[in-house]
Amino acid sequence: MQNIVKEFIEKVLEKSIVLEKPKDSSLGHFATPVAFSLAKELKKSPMILADELVLKLENKDYFEKVEAVKGFINFTLSKKFIEKLTNEALKNSEDFAKGSYKDEKILLEYVSANPTGPLHIGHARGAIFGDSLAKVGKYLGYDISTEYYINDAGAQMDLLGLSVNLAAREFIFNEDVIYPEVYYRGDYLVDIANLVIDKFGKDYIYNEDNFKEIALFGKDFVMNLIIKDLKDLGIEFDNFVSEKSLYSSWESTKSVLEKNGSLYNKDDKTYLKSTQFGDDSDRVVVRDNGIPTYLAGDIIYHKNKYDRDFDRYINIWGADHHGYITRVKAAIEFLGNDSSKLEILLSQMVQLLKGGEPYKMSKRRGTVILMSDITEEIGSDALRFVFLTKKSDTHLEFDIDMLKNQDSTNPIFYINYAHARINQVFVKAGISNDDVKDISFENLNSDSLNLVYESLLLKAVLEDAFAKREMQKITEYLYSLASSVHRFYNEHKIVGSENEKAYLKVLSMAKLSIKVGLKLLGIEAKEIM
Repeated sequence: MQNIVKEFIEKVLEKSIVLEKPKDSSLGHFATPVAFSLAKELKKSPMILADELVLKLENKDYFEKVEAVKGFINFTLSKKFIEKLTNEALKNSEDFAKGSYKDEKILLEYVSANPTGPLHIGHARGAIFGDSLAKVGKYLGYDISTEYYINDAGAQMDLLGLSVNLAAREFIFNEDVIYPEVYYRGDYLVDIANLVIDKFGKDYIYNEDNFKEIALFGKDFVMNLIIKDLKDLGIEFDNFVSEKSLYSSWESTKSVLEKNGSLYNKDDKTYLKSTQFGDDSDRVVVRDNGIPTYLAGDIIYHKNKYDRDFDRYINIWGADHHGYITRVKAAIEFLGNDSSKLEILLSQMVQLLKGGEPYKMSKRRGTVILMSDITEEIGSDALRFVFLTKKSDTHLEFDIDMLKNQDSTNPIFYINYAHARINQVFVKAGISNDDVKDISFENLNSDSLNLVYESLLLKAVLEDAFAKREMQKITEYLYSLASSVHRFYNEHKIVGSENEKAYLKVLSMAKLSIKVGLKLLGIEAKEIM
């Protein structure tokens, strides 16, 4: 709707404009400050210019009213135009708010947690944000591929093998174990140990020469667990890339960096000249023992990404990786690629409460709150929604008990209740959505039309949310729309009224927006509650 209006105005004025939704609804449905941008060019007062432009823009097919207010031009949409868009939406509901194909290939990488343990609640935030971003982008017409980078090389894998050994000795063989300062913990390690013992025998666990093989065995177990936990949240990936599999390309990647003069040796180590691109210090890419660092793996991986020739690359990282951005972008430039094509979005950690108090972790389960535990307790819909209520790079705190409330304090309940409530009104009226598709809005007042107008804004909200990478704009919109639905229901006698079918058509449009909006957040709207 907003795009249609914007395109019409731009065609008349032969100029690109900004079209906004006024904060004060009494000023109209849309407004543009175009007179201010043209004033200097045409050497006229914005107020005078706005008055002149109003005469050009009056069009009864689109607008009931066009008026100039202090240099701004405000537009109130016509019933005819709102009804036309509503008819199209209800008759083509599968395509409502969908975008046309955009010739832009995007590689979206997210989660990419180490395969050394189950996903914790912090991982869930990046996972849900990334999945919803992909869903919205694909719906709007972008060609998006999703990817998980498996960090299955380096010291963390050696530590996994040792941790399985320790867990087996303590919990299976009941030994007194002296733990090192750093190790992994959790029930899953005992599960891995039991599988190793069943396959290879007890002695296999005790032999340190087998720790690497035990780690690889454990990695496969953990990755299956991660994939299952993600699937329980409705998240699946198009592709998985193993860090270990990429190291065969290190020498050729290193050769490119050397040719570009981006490496130097010092104290038997090899450094990347990342300070040339604003890093605090140059970074080691090969240790003094000749083994490539974690950064080297990331350099190989990003070369691999760019070699696959996408138009844009989006990484969703934890906030603790903020300092890593500059060095990775430096490496991309040194490899002869355009680092501006790489967009890195940060996901902040989460503070979880239960009954107003910090959520208590079970020592038996490890030192982190597992994503799977919270999914099981409150359900994937509630978890997905609450994680999308704030910008991903801001702090998020929520109480899981609040998400069990059956009232407006629980946002996902409140929105679902609006959707289900509309269904029940149709049931009570004894008619279907098809029965109201062609009903006229002629006798409706502006309050009723405002609910339709709000419902038709979904596409503009989706486009804004995707462009700014701010999925909370969608959750805010859906909550506001649900509030309008509940208010409309409480203020109007619907079933048995003179405008029954017209009111039901209004609600049908709102229901469609809620259903599509929730679907793009990975949530299925409730039909009955």
